[in-house]
Amino acid sequence: MGLDDKIGNKSEDLGGKAKEGFGKATGNESMEAEGHGDQAKSSLKDAGENIKDAFKKDK
Repeated sequence: MGLDDKIGNKSEDLGGKAKEGFGKATGNESMEAEGHGDQAKSSLKDAGENIKDAFKKDK
C-alpha cells in the first residue's frame, strides 16, 4: 500500500471519528451515522489495499 493511500485512509478514519464525536455531542444522529460510515469506508479501503499488497508479495 502506498504511503499516500495510508495517509488518505487514516485521514478519512480520523474525520469520521470527529464527525461521530461531534454528532454525539450535539445530539445529531445523522452526523454520528455519517461518521460511522466514513470510518467503515476507510476500513474497507485498508482491507482492499492489504489484499493487493498480499498478491504483490506472492509474485
